[in-house]
Amino acid sequence: MKIVVIMNALKKYHKDMIDEAAKKAGAEVFYFDKESDVPKEHMDADIVYGQGINMAKTCENLKWLCASFAGVDNLVKPDSFKNPECILTNSAGAYGVSIAEHIIALSLMMMRRITEFYAETLNGQWLPPRAQRSLKDSRITVLGTGDIGTTFVHRVKGFEPKSIIGVSRSGVKKDPLYDEVYKVEDLDKVLPNTDLLVMSLPSTPETIGILSRERIALLPETAYVVNVGRGTAIDEEALADALDHGMIAGAALDVFSTEPLPKDNRLWHTKNLLITPHVAGNLTLEHTVTRNVEMFVEDLDNYVNKRPMAHLVNKKIGY
Repeated sequence: MKIVVIMNALKKYHKDMIDEAAKKAGAEVFYFDKESDVPKEHMDADIVYGQGINMAKTCENLKWLCASFAGVDNLVKPDSFKNPECILTNSAGAYGVSIAEHIIALSLMMMRRITEFYAETLNGQWLPPRAQRSLKDSRITVLGTGDIGTTFVHRVKGFEPKSIIGVSRSGVKKDPLYDEVYKVEDLDKVLPNTDLLVMSLPSTPETIGILSRERIALLPETAYVVNVGRGTAIDEEALADALDHGMIAGAALDVFSTEPLPKDNRLWHTKNLLITPHVAGNLTLEHTVTRNVEMFVEDLDNYVNKRPMAHLVNKKIGY
């Protein structure tokens, strides 16, 4: 059995973890920083871990692709796999800490007007205090109650919000820190009572455009929006209109429908919009890399012993 690992963030101890698991599984491991580095003689890999989108399309022998990222919308499209029977797992569960911290950072920057103060101090201005907002006593709505949304909830709870409402496909309350969890079809009832809307949705046919112009209009003028899921979830033109006309207080976007965001896109110049270039997750924290490797090692043991995969993706629903 041959395993090809395509990841440039691994430290020696991460490779040691993989090597030990591979030895136990009776497999050979070959490491590469990027897909274009993989030579033809390794295109017969049984398992690919990491960035393997192109190999999935060309390798007929591939039996399992373990994506080192959470969002796999590019891998659930028709003809994504040369071998349609290839198992797909992802690394949803590895990025919660990184992205939850990013959400809190963006929320505080907007509510405490940090970007304004910073811009003023760069220009040598020392201006008087002005009204600010707080996570304390805020009504928070979390659209997407998976690992990222729920990890955020565990961290933001310490700021003493007034309420934390979850919205999900199932409407099932899987964590007691949510005050209530509603189904997506009830979103319109929740939005008018939202001070901070946090979006951490995967890209599926059901989530595309979920925050429409009509739903943006349901938010109070004092509301903030943070999106760290997929850019396709928001009507970006409608959001820009709402921000430019003061219909909501602010927004922070880490993801966009087109990435990189084109230089001529109006979002660059939209009022009260905080932009980060899809950096909330990624393999930039050592904790994230370690958890990522732990999940692969766990499922390698499951794969070899013919047990159900812990991080299996349902290709039909996209996660």
